[in-house]
Amino acid sequence: MKAIRRSIDRITLAWAVLGGLALLGIVGVTVTNVGAFTLDRIARMWGGSVGALPGYEDFVRLAIGAAIPMFLPYCQARRGHLAVDLFLRRAPLALRRGIDRLSLILMVGIALFLAYWMIEGLFETRDDGTLSPVLGWDEWPFYVTGIVSLILWAVVAFMQVFEEPPLSQSGLPGAGS
Repeated sequence: MKAIRRSIDRITLAWAVLGGLALLGIVGVTVTNVGAFTLDRIARMWGGSVGALPGYEDFVRLAIGAAIPMFLPYCQARRGHLAVDLFLRRAPLALRRGIDRLSLILMVGIALFLAYWMIEGLFETRDDGTLSPVLGWDEWPFYVTGIVSLILWAVVAFMQVFEEPPLSQSGLPGAGS
């Protein structure tokens, strides 16, 4: 089980790094577009013009929608999601661990529910032939990273159900660790 867990941890880290690289690409395109606007303002003083990147908004919308979910499995693997332990701080350890396991099971259910609807959305978008307005790109391929992310998130949470949760400083399993 530990070997599988290590493999899943490496996969979630690599997946998050890919998401980070995608965000860096978005930043690069944004900087280029802002630079084009700046150059255009300067060129206008002498009667010239510099065009911005056509379809910039299309690209950013699609790329961010693909990149952001890629961080969810890594965040789950590190138990980095928000936990409110105000009411459980003084509860018995067995109750805290039970609630931790219940929340992980709910997390698995939520991630799989969202993955199901993203798959439905992918097929509907593909069948409708939905294209981005300016670039004319098919939108359905950008659903794939979200679907993979949600399934990987569910796998990580499912594996955590069977692990002993780390205790945080406040005593709630997983909170703040």
